[in-house]
Amino acid sequence: MARGTLRIYLGAAPGVGKTFAMLGEGHRRIERGTDVVIGLVETHGRAQTAQLAEGMELVPRQTLEYRGTHFTEMDVDALLARHPEVALVDELAHTNVPGSRNAKRWQDVDELLDAGIDVITTVNIQHLESLNDVVEAITGVRQQETVPDDVVRRADQIELEDMSPQALRRRLAHGNVYAPEKVDAALASYFRVGNLTALRELALLWLADRVDDALELYRAEHGIVEPWPARERVVVALSGGPEGDGLVRRGARIAERATSGELLALHVSRSDGLTNASPDALARQRALAESLGGSWHTVVGDDIATAILDFARGVNASQIVLGASRRGRLGSFVAPGPGPAVVRASGDVDVHIVTHRNAGGGKPGLRRGTRLGARRRTLGWVLATVGEAALVLGLHLTRDLHGLPTVVMLFLAFTVGVAMVGGMAPALFAAVVGGLLANYFFTPPRYTFTIAEPENAFALLVMVAVAVAVSLVVDLAARRSAEAARARAEADTLSALAGTVIRGGDALPALLQVLQESLALARVDLEERDTAGWRTIGSASAASAGDDWTAPGATLPVSDDMRLVLWGAPLDGDQSRIANVVATQVVTVVERDRLLVEARAARAEKERTAIRTALLAAVSHDLRTPLAGIKAGVSALRSPDVTLETDDEAELLAQIEESADRLQYLIDNLLDLSRLDSGVVHPRLAAVALDEIVPQALRGLPGARFTLEVPDSLPLVLADEGLLERAVANVLENAVRYSPRDTGVAVSAASVLGTVVLRIADRGPGIPDSHKAEIFRAFQRLGDAPSGQGLGLGLAVARGFVEAMGGTIEVEDTPGGGLTVVIALPVADGLAPAAEPGVPDGVTLAAALHGERSQP
Repeated sequence: MARGTLRIYLGAAPGVGKTFAMLGEGHRRIERGTDVVIGLVETHGRAQTAQLAEGMELVPRQTLEYRGTHFTEMDVDALLARHPEVALVDELAHTNVPGSRNAKRWQDVDELLDAGIDVITTVNIQHLESLNDVVEAITGVRQQETVPDDVVRRADQIELEDMSPQALRRRLAHGNVYAPEKVDAALASYFRVGNLTALRELALLWLADRVDDALELYRAEHGIVEPWPARERVVVALSGGPEGDGLVRRGARIAERATSGELLALHVSRSDGLTNASPDALARQRALAESLGGSWHTVVGDDIATAILDFARGVNASQIVLGASRRGRLGSFVAPGPGPAVVRASGDVDVHIVTHRNAGGGKPGLRRGTRLGARRRTLGWVLATVGEAALVLGLHLTRDLHGLPTVVMLFLAFTVGVAMVGGMAPALFAAVVGGLLANYFFTPPRYTFTIAEPENAFALLVMVAVAVAVSLVVDLAARRSAEAARARAEADTLSALAGTVIRGGDALPALLQVLQESLALARVDLEERDTAGWRTIGSASAASAGDDWTAPGATLPVSDDMRLVLWGAPLDGDQSRIANVVATQVVTVVERDRLLVEARAARAEKERTAIRTALLAAVSHDLRTPLAGIKAGVSALRSPDVTLETDDEAELLAQIEESADRLQYLIDNLLDLSRLDSGVVHPRLAAVALDEIVPQALRGLPGARFTLEVPDSLPLVLADEGLLERAVANVLENAVRYSPRDTGVAVSAASVLGTVVLRIADRGPGIPDSHKAEIFRAFQRLGDAPSGQGLGLGLAVARGFVEAMGGTIEVEDTPGGGLTVVIALPVADGLAPAAEPGVPDGVTLAAALHGERSQP
């Protein structure tokens, strides 16, 4: 059986019309004679959506019970039995109720597709797994329901339901998305213009990438190697030379001429890691390309032309920009560079050869300065002079024992030895002088520079040529080895610097310290200019640094208002490159630190605003409710027009007292939270008996049913008696509120490895795992349920008090349904009994906290 096709309507936000479009497509297919049924549609109370669903066959949902509550989900079995041609299934990212056939709705859809049923579904961009963190950073809301990107990418057709932020907000304001009482809050929070604009851009970019993937898949399936210019992609090949800035700007202008043009800057590195490219120039050109909206890419390859073309074809580029060769005429004749090879093999890709002022001026070769130390160079010259004289003397004294070939080989070996010790210059001297001496002393006629036999002349010429060639090779190998060592040292230093930045924390001091140690400086100062002049905002110095340096060795500008002052010996070229890289990173670190400070301040202000908003809502509702009860009762008692019986008066007084107690409880929690936030809670820790605290906490809950298992043999805990009673009372009050009256609340305690664990278990509806981390936040009432009673402060205050006393508090599911709050407090030192009762063998502290036996 062929697998069904999947069509997805993708939206940037709720309300853009995905479900409406899905139902419209269903009606169109029905008109064409297709067998279409509704597997599941969520109207969310929208009349127009519900009206559009009328007249279509609807497969009834299945009803599932979970924790005493009934839920409805899509009936996959019924759909498979019905087996329509097309099934309409809303909200692909939905999480099914436990007990369903599958955990996720996209898994249900996958089963329908495997059965050969075509599926039309909907999903919002914020529900894609890869974008979850990005959406949270934009909106401040983390989506709990997600769908893997691969599921959506495998769809046969994806259609974007697009709408401008302003139009969506108008639709929201007209009541077409949410109920009227929710509109103001939605417009002020999630549906802000900035949020909607960012989400819309995410949707467009994600879909554009999906279109590129589809194009690449089609080309691969049909064996199409040549690029298709469906989108202008301009690859700018950069060697790290001075002409790179101009090439990047030229490529950006070419990309801007086309709609949705894309700029890709490319640098090809040699596989041996050695290059003539300037790291400073590459860093500058990368920053320039990214500032112009392009991207930076680095590939490794010894054949530069092949690497450029392979990359261009891989990204489906339409144009390549190259700089004209910097080599002179002779250099271009010997090694023309990658330009001509790219042009010859480019095929349908346009190649732009851009001239510049450095073109044809001669490409600087490898730096020739020897990398050998002064001692080795001196030893090489001594060996080339004194050693060669000693060799000539020894050969002259034994001239009857060997012929000219032996002399030539010995001079050649001696020249190689000089090259290995002292480098190229003394080796060339030894080669030339050795050839002359061999001619004068050992080639007939001797003691003249005349050579009688052509063979002897040829042998001497070969000796000198081989000696020169070997000297060049040995010197090149020495320089390459030195360059590799230098490159490795620079890479290690830059890696340490990058790691310092990535690790965060106190990155700036660590960055300056790494710079000071890497360059062996006495001190490094980061200075910032303000109205009073330059002031030091960061510094690092060597442990042995003194005050001998009266002037800085170098001053590097970091930005217009910041600079690095390096105290120590002047820097060479390699050290200057590292220092410039650090200067660039310093700017990033300083800006990041300041942005973090601003973000923390903004987050704190956001939290304060949320608390103020919640407090106003609480005052307007929760505090007003007991006040209204008190007011009503007092008014009835004082009214001269109402005659009350004794029982009625007693009932009114009881209601007034209950409302007053409720009001007192709410105000106490508000005051406690205020004390916790201001940091003025200082527990007076002492040895406290938990079996005495729990009964005291129960006094404020008359009429509630409890099951107590708090033995008096428990060791004393280290706590503040008043704070502990308030914390336990708040947890108990919360458990009583949500637990059915006929089941009650179970309270138990046990001693576990130097800790006393108190467990308060209710049989209420429980809380999903995704909300357990938020239960201890202030003003949270079971997911902000409007029907909840109280301010939502009880558990927040309890956590604050318990943690202030050095304990822990957490929640877990009650076996059989409900929620269990676990409070762990340390045993008072010196007062705990030697043997801790109630702890069976094999139980660890973590297992006891969760009511489980550890596994062997």
